[in-house]
Amino acid sequence: MILAALALSFATQQCRTYDVALPRPLAGWNRVGRGLDTGHAVIVSGRRGTVSAAVRIRKAGSFGIAVDREGWIDVAPAGARPLRMASEARGPRCSTIRKIVRYNLRPGTYRVSVNRLRGDRARLMLVRY
Repeated sequence: MILAALALSFATQQCRTYDVALPRPLAGWNRVGRGLDTGHAVIVSGRRGTVSAAVRIRKAGSFGIAVDREGWIDVAPAGARPLRMASEARGPRCSTIRKIVRYNLRPGTYRVSVNRLRGDRARLMLVRY
């Protein structure tokens, strides 16, 4: 009984700070740069609850798209249908990252779209795993 109460108290604790102890692949989340890439985040404006950005992949691998809001993330090669995601996860505890969706990407240019947003701006980051 005491252990259950203790576990419940840890589960409901509020974070005092956010985005402080991010894992290494997400270390650039606090830096804002130009263009969707690894190493920094980008703030993208859109309309009607949708934002989009282009990203160039130079070397094949597993990549994630991190976003600071609830939304539906699609990644599509130029002129093609959206790819099937490899996995989806919530952002780390005590971070402003809401979701990370992973894709297995080959070299090329892709269109990243985030739909069903509340608002017309989102913070995005490309994450290499």
